[in-house]
Amino acid sequence: MKKVMTFGTFDIFHKGHKDFFRQAREFGNYLIVVIARDKTVESVKNRLPQNSECDRLQTIVKSNLANKTVLGNLTDKYAVIKKYQPDIICLGYDQKVDLKELKKKLIEFDLRETKLVRLNPFYPEKYKSSKLRK
Repeated sequence: MKKVMTFGTFDIFHKGHKDFFRQAREFGNYLIVVIARDKTVESVKNRLPQNSECDRLQTIVKSNLANKTVLGNLTDKYAVIKKYQPDIICLGYDQKVDLKELKKKLIEFDLRETKLVRLNPFYPEKYKSSKLRK
């Protein structure tokens, strides 16, 4: 089994998110989606999401597009990687990630073979939560 992990807020679930999951699934056969916690979203985006973390999680679960959907860890953003040990981590085209720090953590967790993949956008001028919110 090849495990793929993705991360995101997924505030207003749309076709871009569905395509994101479709692309991620091409890299493995078990998709783990990590939902950003409300407090994390607030600290990163300087605003709370429109939908609560529980509602966002349930939306992804109900979509049946992921094998496992979990909330991120409030105290250690890398804990979920250590716990589930993905073979591949798929990042969104616009996700801000400290790749150097992430690679360091992968080495620390003895996950040197974990691949990092940047996925392609899906009509970002149309399907982006920040645009749909307006």
